[in-house]
Amino acid sequence: MSVNPAPLQVYDQPHQFEPLLPTQKLGELSEITRRIFEKSSEMKGSASPQARAALREIVRSMNSYYSNRIEGQSTHPVNIERALSKDFSDTPDVARRQRVALAHIDAERELEEIVTTEAGALSSGFLKQAHENLYRRLPEPDRLTDDGRVIIPGSLRTHDVAVGRHQPPAWKSIPRFLKRMDEVYGGLKGIDAVIYTIAAAHHRMAWTHPFEDGNGRAIRLQTHCALHLMSGGLWSVNRGLARQRDRYFGMLDNADSARQGDLDGRGNLSEKMLWEWCRYFLELCEDQVSFMASMLDLSKLKDRMRAYLLVRGATEGITEYRQEALLPLHTIAVGGTVSRGEFIRMTGLEERTARKVISRFIKDGLLKSDSHRSELSIGFPLRSLNILFPNLYPEAATAVLE
Repeated sequence: MSVNPAPLQVYDQPHQFEPLLPTQKLGELSEITRRIFEKSSEMKGSASPQARAALREIVRSMNSYYSNRIEGQSTHPVNIERALSKDFSDTPDVARRQRVALAHIDAERELEEIVTTEAGALSSGFLKQAHENLYRRLPEPDRLTDDGRVIIPGSLRTHDVAVGRHQPPAWKSIPRFLKRMDEVYGGLKGIDAVIYTIAAAHHRMAWTHPFEDGNGRAIRLQTHCALHLMSGGLWSVNRGLARQRDRYFGMLDNADSARQGDLDGRGNLSEKMLWEWCRYFLELCEDQVSFMASMLDLSKLKDRMRAYLLVRGATEGITEYRQEALLPLHTIAVGGTVSRGEFIRMTGLEERTARKVISRFIKDGLLKSDSHRSELSIGFPLRSLNILFPNLYPEAATAVLE
């Protein structure tokens, strides 16, 4: 005897994805939120503005790498670095992935500049702009879905889809779902609710699946920008999500669950599972900000700088990597830019030797300078990260096999 499968539920009314926010045990979520705010605030003052700017560029590259890795579309960090210099691979698929990575970096930078409030970043208009900013940077061949459809930047999908076991809302009803999210998330106020609101919006936007393709990338761009006012771009939840990719997808899937009895909220979807997703997201944020704060511990950073000079000098035979350069390098990381003369004096080296050190460091990216007369600021080249910031971006130290 054959059994007809149960028909899939059709979602076409916004009440079907309520609740949009958890309403119970909020004190536990708020406590984690306050710790994240405190650690983020401390970290913003733990290094010079130039060091923070250099670190933000690393995080931006990481965001691109990890968000694309979540989609199974990443390219090696070295290839991303080459793409930033307009050096693209002769291998078509690698070059395509380089273009996608570069588009993500440029879109993120542009979006950060227009964020004024967390609530604004959580709007459906901002999400559409994130999608548009990413995909308009790609040529049409890079905007094809697996079945050959063209992804139109910023445009909502125009047909129904299935995503694994999940049936997103009917395409004609998407504007109604987005409007409801704008009503709820646009009312965000105060510190305590910020991160769990961002987490809830991340899930409900993914649940709605508003675009033909590129939903995950656009939503993670939106989430990054909503966190940016707090993080200052110095830590990334994408890193945590990618390093727990299976759990990330599993927690999102769990939060799709229907309400589980009378004690599970009053909406159509499970409030308990939404709360669990929010707690997971907050704990991931706290783990990332704690890790990055440890990387910016200036006394430990000095020790890692010493080790980096030793490794490049002793094991690679680069004579310009001298321990005399440690004091000015650390001074720049802590206090900001210095003149070339100040750098030379702090080394205690003969001027000609010290100038060779400066030239080598600029060439390698450890120092930055706009001209041969301008002041020196710190840089964190990709090859230095495994020593200066161990485990921050370990993929950057692996061999390029593409």
